[in-house]
Amino acid sequence: MAENLMHLLFCAFCLCFLLGGRVACASSSSSSSPSIHGTIAFATVGRVKYAFDIYTVQVPSNLHSISLSRDVPAVADELLQETLLTDGVSVNSNGHLITPTSSSSSFAPLLKHLDICSDDEEDNNNNNNLCSEATRDDVLAFVSERDGSAQIYFRFLRTHNSQVVGSRRIAQEEQLAAPVKIRPFSRDPGSALYDRPCFAGDRLVYVSTREPLKRPRESWTAVFSTDLKTGFTNRITPHGVTDYSPSVSPSGKWVIVATNHGRGWNGNRHDLGTDLYLSSAVDGSNRHLVVKNGGWPSWADETTVFFHRQAEDGWWSIYKVTIADHLTFQDVERVTPPGLHAFTPAASRTGNWIALATRRPESEYRHVEIFDLGTKTFFKLSEMINPTVHHYNPFVSSDSSQVGYHRCRGNSVDAMNSTAALIPRVEYIRSTEPHLSLIRVDGAFPSFSPDGSMITYIPGVHDLDGGVYVMNLDGTGNRRVFSGQVFATVWNSARKDVVYAAYGPSFASEDSTVHIAAIYNADVADLGPDEQSSNWKTLTANGTGNNAFPAPSPDGNYLVFRSGRSGHKNLYIMDAVHGEEKYLQRLTDGPWTDTMPSWSHDNRWIAFASDRDYPGEGSFAIYFIHPDGTGLHKVLSSRGGRFNHPNFSPDSKSLVFTSDLAGQSADPISVPNQFQPYGEIFIARIDGSNAHRLTHNGYEDGTPSWGRTFIPTADLSSEGSKVFCDFSDDLWLATANNKVASQTCGSP
Repeated sequence: MAENLMHLLFCAFCLCFLLGGRVACASSSSSSSPSIHGTIAFATVGRVKYAFDIYTVQVPSNLHSISLSRDVPAVADELLQETLLTDGVSVNSNGHLITPTSSSSSFAPLLKHLDICSDDEEDNNNNNNLCSEATRDDVLAFVSERDGSAQIYFRFLRTHNSQVVGSRRIAQEEQLAAPVKIRPFSRDPGSALYDRPCFAGDRLVYVSTREPLKRPRESWTAVFSTDLKTGFTNRITPHGVTDYSPSVSPSGKWVIVATNHGRGWNGNRHDLGTDLYLSSAVDGSNRHLVVKNGGWPSWADETTVFFHRQAEDGWWSIYKVTIADHLTFQDVERVTPPGLHAFTPAASRTGNWIALATRRPESEYRHVEIFDLGTKTFFKLSEMINPTVHHYNPFVSSDSSQVGYHRCRGNSVDAMNSTAALIPRVEYIRSTEPHLSLIRVDGAFPSFSPDGSMITYIPGVHDLDGGVYVMNLDGTGNRRVFSGQVFATVWNSARKDVVYAAYGPSFASEDSTVHIAAIYNADVADLGPDEQSSNWKTLTANGTGNNAFPAPSPDGNYLVFRSGRSGHKNLYIMDAVHGEEKYLQRLTDGPWTDTMPSWSHDNRWIAFASDRDYPGEGSFAIYFIHPDGTGLHKVLSSRGGRFNHPNFSPDSKSLVFTSDLAGQSADPISVPNQFQPYGEIFIARIDGSNAHRLTHNGYEDGTPSWGRTFIPTADLSSEGSKVFCDFSDDLWLATANNKVASQTCGSP
C-alpha cells in the first residue's frame, strides 16, 4: 500500500454530489480560478472559547489508599500537581507522551526528520545539546491549530519547574526546542486536518483528511503511517473507507482503528456507529474485524484493548476485548458500571488501571478519572484539581507514570505568555486559494461592509442582549452599534452606514415575533456599556410572525428575507428603506422552508437554502431564483444532506456555503458541544461545479460571508477578549442515560 509522495500530494479522488441532474465533484485543492479572491469570514460554534492547553498529572503511587473523607483541596495540593506541557498559543489538544526508558529506541530519527539534528556534529552542538541528550527527554506529540489548521507538533521536554498561579501549583516543563510542525510529506498539504498522533517505533501513526472521498456525506478521515527515518508514508486506511482514532500496540506492530469500513455515515451527530479493525501499523495489511460497535480504542498490552460504546441501558461505558494469537477477538467485557457516562479510555501499560473521561449525573463538568480494574473503583483525578473545568481526551505516558489531558487554560498562563489569555477577534485559517484569505470570527453571522474594510457580527446566536458589533477587517476598532437579541446580521450592499439584522429569538417557530431592523450610522456608532440603541427602524409589520435572514439587493434599495407569516417559512422582497409598508413581494410559496437568501452582486440571482425536496426531514439544498421569481432551479444537493448559508463572491461567479458533504472529521464525544459537528465551509462556481472544501475540523463551521478585500495573515490583529472558558460540553451527555433528548434547534 506504499504510495509515492507526489501521489499523496493530491490524489485523483474527488467528492461527488448532485448538481441538479448532473454530478459535480469537490476536493480540497485550489480551484486555480482568477475570480477566487477577497476574504471569507465565518463562525465556528464555541471554538474560539476553547483555549486548550495540554497538562499532565503524576499518578499517585498510593492511588487508592487516599482517604476521600479528607478535605479534597488539601489532598489535591498535597498529592496532585498539574504540569503544563504546551505554551498557551492557539488551541492545543490530543497529546501523546513518550517517556524514554533504558530499553527505548533513540529519538534521533524524529529529530533528523524535523531537521533539528543531522549527521553534522557541529550543527548538532548548536541545538542546546538536544541531539546528544534526546534519548533522556520526554517527547510530546500533540495537535495545535496555531498555523491556521490542525497540525501535528512535537515538544521535547526536560525538567519540571514549578510556579504558583493563584492558589494552585502549576509545573511547567523546560522547553528544549520550540514546537516543530511535523512535515510527513514533501510539500504543504494545505488546510487538511492532522490529528491523534501516536508512535509506533520509528514511525508516526496519525489521522488526516488530506485525501477526499468520492461519496457525499462521508468523512475524509483516514489513518496514515510515516517512517521517520525515510519520510516515506503509507496509507493504512483502505481507499473508500473512513477510519478514526488509531491506537498502536506496545510492540508497535499493530494498529487498531474505529471505522465505518465503507458503510458511510448515517447522519447521527452523537454516535458514529464504528467498528474496531486491526491491521499492520506499517502498511495496513492483514486488516480484519475485531469487534462490532466500538470507538476510541486503547491498547493495554498485545492482547488487550479497551474501547467505548453506548450500552443498551443508555450509558456510555468502557469495554474490554481480548485478542487471541490468531488476531481474532475472544471476549468482550463491560468494564465500567452503569450510572455514569465513561468514554475516551487510555490504558496503562504497566498498571492495572485505565484513565477515562466521565460525565456524572450530579456534575455539569467532564472530568478525567482513573478506574482501578482490580478494585473496580474510581479516582476522581481532575475534579480534585479543577472541579469547575471540562477536561478532555486523557492519555497515559508510555511508562504509565503520568496521565494527561487538555483543558481550557483560562488565565493560568498569564505569567508565561501575555497573549495566551486573549481570544483574537479574527483568527487566520489556512486557505488553499492564494488570493483568498480565510478568517474565523469570534462571534456569528459576520458580514462585510461594501468596500470590505469592516465586518459586522454578533457575539453569539443565543445571547439575550448580545447586540451588534462592528470591527475593522484586521480585528481592530471593535465597537457595539446595537443592543438586544439579534442574529443574521448583514451590511447594506451600497451604504456603508446601514446594517440589517433579525431582531428576536433565533431558531424560533413560524409564528414567533422576529422583526427585521435597519441599524443606522453603523460605520461610526459606538455605544457605551449602558447605552441603548436609538438610531434604528423596524422594517417588518407587526403580526407578521418570524422574519429573518435579510439580504440586500446590489443597489441597496431592496431586501429579500425569510418570513413565516403564511405558516411556512418562504422568501419575500421588501423596500430596504421604508420596509414592507411601501413595497412587499412574495418570492417563493410552498409548505416547506426557504431560508438564508443571498442576492448576487450582478443582480441576476438570489441563492437560498430549501428543504422543499424533503420538507421537515432536515435536508437542505441550494436553489437559485431570479429576483422577479423566474428561473428557479437547484444548484447543490445530496440525498439527506445539508447545504446552508449560501453567499455570493464579490464578482457573483462563485458561492461559499456550509455543508455536511465531508461527514464528521472527529468522534463527536471527543470535542465540546457542537450542534452540527459535520458543518464545513465549501466554495463552488455558481453552476455548482468546481466545488471544494476550505475547512477541516471536528467543529460546526457556518454563516460564511465573502468580502472583496484580501488581508495578509501578518496584518491580522491579536486584539481580543479575555479567555473565560465559556463553552458547553456535549449537551446530549447532560442527562442520566440514552433516554436523553437530542438537542434540537428548530428550523432556521
